[in-house]
Amino acid sequence: MGEWAFLGSLLDAVQLQSPLVGRLWLVVMLIFRILVLATVGGAVFEDEQEEFVCNTLQPGCRQTCYDRAFPVSHYRFWLFHILLLSAPPVLFVIYSMHQASKGPGGSASEAVPPCARGRSEGPCAPCDLRARRARRCYLLSVAMRLLAELAFLVGQTLLYGFRVAPQFACAGPPCPHTVDCFVSRPTEKTVFVIFYFAVGLLSALLSVAELGHLLWKGRLRQAAERDNRCNKAQEEAQKLLPPLPPPPALPSRRPGPDPYAPPAYAHRAPAGDSEGGSGRSKASLATVRQDLAI
Repeated sequence: MGEWAFLGSLLDAVQLQSPLVGRLWLVVMLIFRILVLATVGGAVFEDEQEEFVCNTLQPGCRQTCYDRAFPVSHYRFWLFHILLLSAPPVLFVIYSMHQASKGPGGSASEAVPPCARGRSEGPCAPCDLRARRARRCYLLSVAMRLLAELAFLVGQTLLYGFRVAPQFACAGPPCPHTVDCFVSRPTEKTVFVIFYFAVGLLSALLSVAELGHLLWKGRLRQAAERDNRCNKAQEEAQKLLPPLPPPPALPSRRPGPDPYAPPAYAHRAPAGDSEGGSGRSKASLATVRQDLAI
């Protein structure tokens, strides 16, 4: 179990750059693959060649039939599968440690880069470039991991299918005739094969989801960076332009008389109009009556 613990510690360092889907893939890798294969797989497949029995005593016939029945042992095939799947994350960890050692601090445990300290607008250009390269390297590792997962799923289907047959008919030299060979614990091995294929399918789906998440997040980040560059360019262009002169002050205009308003005398009543108006109207009415009478 010592080599599995070392591999698990290397894979555990990948989660610093992984999203939630990548951490789920890591859990599936550590528990449902490494742990199950290290504890159960060895006990199931360790005696497969010794328990592979054929109904002949011809020397070399049993070994030849076993090689034809299982070109690659299930256990060794899955070991090679785990090692190949672990290669892209481990290479990414080595790349990250190398990039961190090249920094000013020389330590990969620093949460904030030294050049980004005391900056309110964000990290400096070298740190931003380093982070962008790390994201691209991690994206490449996820894509390689997905390709390896799909290749091994197809290889397992072509080599073993989904069932371990209890009997295998073998013909050809050095066997003198067609002989029947028998596999130990075929039902248990069939369950294990189906379980491992289901785990591989789940791992491939998680890798597809993580790859899509990273691409979508990268596209959003590029759009945000493009908007920031446009805003900065506009601000710099406004700084380079000369300041606009203030607008001329308009002359103050005093309100004058309205030419369309009626004359003022039309609104003013003559002095004493309220007192003598009724008398004058009575006198004029009497004069009119006299003229009419004449």
